[in-house]
Amino acid sequence: MSYKSDIEIAREASKKPIQEIGAKLGIPSEHLLPYGHDKAKVSQDFITSVEGNKSGKLILVTAINPTPAGEGKTTTTVGLGDGLNRIGKRATVCIREASLGPNFGMKGGAAGGGYAQVVPMEDMNLHFTGDFHAITSAHSLLSAMIDNHIYWGNTLDIDTRRVVWRRVVDMNDRSLRQITSSLGGVSNGFAREDGFDITVASEVMAILCLSKNLKDLEERLGSMIVAYRRDKTPVFCRDIQAEGAMTVLLKDAMQPNLVQTLENNPAFVHGGPFANIAHGCNSVIATTTALKISDYVVTEAGFGADLGAEKFMNIKCRKAGLAPDCVVLVATVRAMKMNGGVAKTDLGAENVEAVKAGCPNLGRHIENLKSFGVPVVVAINHFVTDTEAEVHAVRDYVATHGAEAVLSRHWELGSEGSEPLARKVVEVAEGGHANFGPLYPDEMSLFEKIETVAKRIYRADEVLADQKIRNQLKDWEAQGYGNLPVCMAKTQYSFTTDPNRRGAPTGHSVPVREVRLSAGSGFVVVVCGEIMTMPGLPSRPAAENIRLNDAGQIEGLF
Repeated sequence: MSYKSDIEIAREASKKPIQEIGAKLGIPSEHLLPYGHDKAKVSQDFITSVEGNKSGKLILVTAINPTPAGEGKTTTTVGLGDGLNRIGKRATVCIREASLGPNFGMKGGAAGGGYAQVVPMEDMNLHFTGDFHAITSAHSLLSAMIDNHIYWGNTLDIDTRRVVWRRVVDMNDRSLRQITSSLGGVSNGFAREDGFDITVASEVMAILCLSKNLKDLEERLGSMIVAYRRDKTPVFCRDIQAEGAMTVLLKDAMQPNLVQTLENNPAFVHGGPFANIAHGCNSVIATTTALKISDYVVTEAGFGADLGAEKFMNIKCRKAGLAPDCVVLVATVRAMKMNGGVAKTDLGAENVEAVKAGCPNLGRHIENLKSFGVPVVVAINHFVTDTEAEVHAVRDYVATHGAEAVLSRHWELGSEGSEPLARKVVEVAEGGHANFGPLYPDEMSLFEKIETVAKRIYRADEVLADQKIRNQLKDWEAQGYGNLPVCMAKTQYSFTTDPNRRGAPTGHSVPVREVRLSAGSGFVVVVCGEIMTMPGLPSRPAAENIRLNDAGQIEGLF
């Protein structure tokens, strides 16, 4: 049996004017700033007006470690949101915007799949409302002002060897990871070593996603450390006097974007930090606003629960005062078989023993999530090749970990297929069993926080860090930054720093290559193993297959 592609389904969507979608949440049309007919930004005045409302229930969707077999975290997030609306709950989906880098690199777009999608699909995966361009521009303005300050006399006495503010571009471009800038003579400034990260790794992105309003945004931008003097004292963005102009560039980008699902239910799509190199959650302002106008908010955190969910709990919830009522952990029978040693080409054949062999990865994530004091529901994202025996194997395994697994067929059937999952989530969320708490206290030392995540979440035996890194952490503690959480930058494919080690390994070490202080966003980035903050393109990038057809439609992005 053949199935329609995601883009075919999206193009057949019967979209409603965005004002009708806003009306479902009680947002008056005058507080929607339309970008065409099917997307809009929500005004800050409306956001301020609902701050005193009672908050709805917060549901986090996360997943096992990703495999080439696919898990469908965003698809499940959207499907669950539609399912909750189907059973009479006013539910809003909150997800992140897509970066151009992976869209033209490995995987194409990301807005859900099948009959559980957010639309307009093409717009969301390309320029959308321009938020990423605004972030790139604000970041680049600061880069230019730093070098301009040095050129015109350097009254702040910046040590040009210690400029820590790297440049960014929203594209996978490995050749820019390390560069030399200001070549070409006296008129171009002082030559120095420099480099680029991808825009989603920018501290400006993290700040936008963690700020409560424009005033908070400007204060956080001003607190970013951009360089050090020869005496090793920090130079802040506010010393360069760039935070005001950066806030102006980000004024519209701070407003959440409202779009809709295929079933015309509301979805906020805002912010886009990667979870393997940043904190991996959509914006605080989108999530908190949705909570004030919804019974249920379904949000996701990037990659597996060892990355996105850990950071959602330890960074986003800690900073924003949020507490999830239930966590939905997404897994597929296909991914279990792949973790159990089955080749991708053989995943269509029934193999119950391989499913059982692959389940420990799922079990590890259940245990980790429960350690935050939040109840867990496992969503088995249904594939048409799944057999009843394979599904039962997953259900039986999950039951041994004190949780329940629900088969969800949202990809194939939309909200009709996700209704059982929605009903289970409501039962759990309204059962009052959540007693959320982060993994470590603020007052724990930075290195102990790193060890806590490595040992309790990754199940490592030790953290390997040379004395230079340990001294740097102690210096930051002496400067008053010891109470910050840590943001681990690590491969998404494994609990270890080796992307090829699947399952639930133990007895491994976590090597720390570098630490970066993100003083404005309020966390310390810990770069582990070979993870890169500027990805590269694969040998056959997705961009090779992206083009306009004769009808002017985009082909190859999905």
